[in-house]
Amino acid sequence: MRASAVCRRSAGTVCALLLAGAALSGCDRWSGSGAAAPDPAAASTRPSGYGSVFLGRGECSSFGTTSFTEVPCGSERAAAQVIARYDGNVEDGPSCPATTDFVLHISETEPSSERSGDAAVPQGYACMRKLEPPHPGDPGGGGGPRTVVGDCVYGSGRGQVRETACDGTGGKRPEYRVTSAVTARSKCPSGTELYVDLGGTRPVGCARPV
Repeated sequence: MRASAVCRRSAGTVCALLLAGAALSGCDRWSGSGAAAPDPAAASTRPSGYGSVFLGRGECSSFGTTSFTEVPCGSERAAAQVIARYDGNVEDGPSCPATTDFVLHISETEPSSERSGDAAVPQGYACMRKLEPPHPGDPGGGGGPRTVVGDCVYGSGRGQVRETACDGTGGKRPEYRVTSAVTARSKCPSGTELYVDLGGTRPVGCARPV
């Protein structure tokens, strides 16, 4: 789960943590999707033969409660598509695109036997985009592994805030919206009451009450 530091603008600034990446295992961001929330465990890593790389870029997966299966994108079982794929740990690798709905961790596996036809799968992660809306990774959608301009947050207690849908469909009323991304807090516009760590080349998110 990616945590981003945020601070309220006040005479005595108090820092909190923004839990912006609860979907790193494809979980916790499925409000209104109509599908069961996937298990927090790593995705199934058994290659299915639809590409030379398991869940390579442009390939599709089905939804599952304990695992994800690679399926043809034209299949009725296809539910999400890989928009970026990286080897290694998500904490050390490139960030997923801003439109990512959820991220699947892929465990390293070795062929079960020389005759099985299975291929080795390196450790990595796939940035997934659902084939049909709603898209929690869109600005204001209330989810995704990244917080972006247009997203809304609410206070979740004990000095923390969480992302929620800006239209109120996420079950929690939005309290702040990230209106811009800048290189330093001093460049946030007047009216900014919350600073959100977005990462990237413009790491400071300027948030205002909604």
